[in-house]
Amino acid sequence: MPKNTLFKPNDVAIHAIRSRGKGGQNVNKVNTGIHLRFDIKASSLTSENKEKLLKLNDIRLSKEGIIVIKADNFRTQEKNRLEALKRLNLLLTKTFKVPKIRKPTKISKAALAKQIKQKIQRSKIKQTRKKVRF
Repeated sequence: MPKNTLFKPNDVAIHAIRSRGKGGQNVNKVNTGIHLRFDIKASSLTSENKEKLLKLNDIRLSKEGIIVIKADNFRTQEKNRLEALKRLNLLLTKTFKVPKIRKPTKISKAALAKQIKQKIQRSKIKQTRKKVRF
């Protein structure tokens, strides 16, 4: 199990499945893929975090409130299990992250004076380009 997880081990149901793709005859004989199920409502998360997860618009979230992650990229069951747990932890981390509140800043008096000075200079240059009247 990865370190610093946001969930308890008993909140997750892990089942071994047959992997698809490369691997020769081993694919047809050995269950190396992992099917991870995380029931949000039955988990040990806080009610606030459960609400955030249930509002999530993700293809891995079912209508019943269960997150399903399928991992079959590696040839060993252990690597696939760790990959699935990492993906779940990453999803939970992204969902629970609180965005920083932006503090609006004001322009300094010196910077404002510099802008006005440059504007006046530019204006004088453009004044000299006007057509001359007789």
